[in-house]
Amino acid sequence: MKCPGNLLARRGFLSVGAIGGLGLTLADFFRMEKAQADIKNYASKEGTAKSIIYIYLPGGCAHQETFDPKPFAPVEYRGPLNSIESNVSGIRVGELLPNTAKIVDKIAICRSMTHGEAAHERGTHNMFTGYRPSPALQYPSMGSVVSHEFGPRNNLPPYVCIPGQPNEFAGTGYLSSSYAGFSLGSDPADAGFKVKDLSLPGGVDVGRFEKRRRMLDVVNDHFRQKEKSDSLDALDTFYDRAYSLISSEKARDAFDMSKETDAVKDEYGRNTAGLRMLLARRLVESGVRFVTLTYGGWDMHDNIAGNMKAQLPAFDQGFATLIRDLDRRGLLASTMVCVGSEFGRTPKINATAGRDHWPKVFSVVMAGGGIKGGIAYGTSNATASEPEDNPLTVEDWATTIYDRLGIVADKELMAPGDRPIEIVDGGKVRKELLS
Repeated sequence: MKCPGNLLARRGFLSVGAIGGLGLTLADFFRMEKAQADIKNYASKEGTAKSIIYIYLPGGCAHQETFDPKPFAPVEYRGPLNSIESNVSGIRVGELLPNTAKIVDKIAICRSMTHGEAAHERGTHNMFTGYRPSPALQYPSMGSVVSHEFGPRNNLPPYVCIPGQPNEFAGTGYLSSSYAGFSLGSDPADAGFKVKDLSLPGGVDVGRFEKRRRMLDVVNDHFRQKEKSDSLDALDTFYDRAYSLISSEKARDAFDMSKETDAVKDEYGRNTAGLRMLLARRLVESGVRFVTLTYGGWDMHDNIAGNMKAQLPAFDQGFATLIRDLDRRGLLASTMVCVGSEFGRTPKINATAGRDHWPKVFSVVMAGGGIKGGIAYGTSNATASEPEDNPLTVEDWATTIYDRLGIVADKELMAPGDRPIEIVDGGKVRKELLS
């Protein structure tokens, strides 16, 4: 981002004499330096999307059987499953998405997502950080960046992972560990689901709890005077947030699935996909800014028809219900929902009736939070093997998400060694996706 006013860069001042020759005092120079820093490192302000739910389908979900079917392609490309019309004319989805077909008017299907990483871990890095992998630096996940920029709301963690941090790239990268996602420790689909560490230990009442906290503060102050490090700062932050969670009835209630009626649970589906999505809705409704949830395993090298039939219906029911539920509660306008995977699958069905890794083109879905509904953005070619128009890069996708959240993606954060690193390098907002 260029600085207004044609401010002079630091490299332009090679000596005190040069400053004097321009009629500037040293104080003037440092004021200009600060102005440049302020322009580049502006504070983030909440945008249209107040929260985001990122539904991740690990393994590489096939676009051909889900959001980019090719009904007129030869059978070896089309695959073993059929497609169906959605409620938006001209947009078809896979036959195993009948519920999603009814809410396509509320979502944007991006059919031209592309990158060059065919390995699971590298593709996953792209889709959690907005960066191509680098051996020199571990980048923070989008959830950790949101945590860094905005912090907690309503005494709730700003970033929550359901059921836990799904991979190493969903972490804090070069940021402080205090911006890590809050992991549940158990699955909302499990019988007797209960989030760890959200209640007082047996025999500890509120008075004793507060006394322990004051004692801990004294100890922390002592060590803080002796040593300064990220681990101590992070530990202090985690303690503060843990106390806020335990002491706030509203915060504890956000994780309490017993507050939901049987009818709502049935609507979402009493399974892993449905109950994780229901908890995600409860969390953003209560104030969590970024929720990552994972569902299924989509690395379908064999028997793609049978594997899709085993996993996709639960996703279909839960996802369609999530969009409808957010909408009827008045939350869809302020909550972005994204569905992503690390890459797509090969255009041709292989010898074992499956599809292999394919990063050249695949599909992601976006909805709510200032994203236009009822559109298919970009296209793949006739065999779903590469983008045909409007290729959507990782950088552009992440930049568009940050834009809706109110985070300017070229803002610089500080990596180790005081290295300024842009939140996203080189992305642009895809305005065609914005409502």
